[in-house]
Amino acid sequence: MDPTTWNLPLAIVWSIMYGIILCRAGATYALGRLTRGGLSKSPRIRALLVSQKYARAEERVNRWGAPVVAVSFLTVGFQTLANLAAGTTRMPLLRYLAALAVGGAAWATVYSIVGFAGFRAIMLAYTRAPVLTVVIAVAAAVILVVAVARPVRRRAARREAVRSDDAEPLV
Repeated sequence: MDPTTWNLPLAIVWSIMYGIILCRAGATYALGRLTRGGLSKSPRIRALLVSQKYARAEERVNRWGAPVVAVSFLTVGFQTLANLAAGTTRMPLLRYLAALAVGGAAWATVYSIVGFAGFRAIMLAYTRAPVLTVVIAVAAAVILVVAVARPVRRRAARREAVRSDDAEPLV
């Protein structure tokens, strides 16, 4: 589903993207509401609700409310957790809908305008210099993996150090 091949006016593409985010984020919020109502008996849902990432999202939603939900649409990964936390904490529907309207509009704008420009720039670069484009893409992927893996390893090492410090001697 490549939006650059849709050959539609930008306003229609934006409207489609806006509809997609309203449905997806709204469904996540509804899932959060249902979770507190009984879906939390599912092992997968329960595991998500006790995860550290979800705990941070819930803490931020509890502290800042609807603005954090609206801003979450400009992030990757946190967006889903923020919408789920808004539902599980039973954020009032009118507040959530206001955050969804603003954040969803920002998301649709980024994906329809910036996404189009990005796709077209990459396609143009590939047609003019395919080898260089692939080399740059691979380098960017490696940098991204290193940037994500390094902090994850550090956190894991810190957790392991804390666990080994807490372990009782076997003597």
